[in-house]
Amino acid sequence: MSSPSKRRDMDVMKLMMSDYIVEPINDGINEFNVEFHGPKESLYEGGVWKIRVELPDAYPYKSPSIGFLNKIFHPNVDELSGSVCLDVINQTWSPMFDLLNIFEVFLPQLLLYPNPSDPLNGDAASLMMNDQKQYEQKVKEYCERYAKKESISGRETEEEEEEEEEISDDDISDGGGSASSNDNDDVVGNSDP
Repeated sequence: MSSPSKRRDMDVMKLMMSDYIVEPINDGINEFNVEFHGPKESLYEGGVWKIRVELPDAYPYKSPSIGFLNKIFHPNVDELSGSVCLDVINQTWSPMFDLLNIFEVFLPQLLLYPNPSDPLNGDAASLMMNDQKQYEQKVKEYCERYAKKESISGRETEEEEEEEEEISDDDISDGGGSASSNDNDDVVGNSDP
């Protein structure tokens, strides 16, 4: 049956020809990243996320797997893995839907209308239900920190930031005078090209 593969090719091409930036992974069309902008008039407006999409062999009869690569604070998105809790993708997917539906309808609706009663991120859900103002502040903070165009490289950027923090912490602790001056000279001598 070549019909599922033709449909997959057509859906991916439609997505690539739209306004979305699509980056294939491993030169195939079964895995790719899509640049997704937060919907207008939402807490996520101005945010840019990289969404990982994996299409199963049985697509469109089986739903794609999608996840956020850079962090987002949302009750229905797991903060660590980026997994999305969205019924239309996880349970009620239909071959009538295509990839454009995900980026033009399903994800924008998810960001506009979070469902804290079915959370993947318990902290976000609890904050949303108990302190709306603080929840909104945290969403905006995450958008500023993790969802800017220049930081869209996702988790790698976050890991690099952590490494830089560790390096600067080590530099501070080495400067405390507990090491002998010979040890410090050796370190400086070894780092010269």
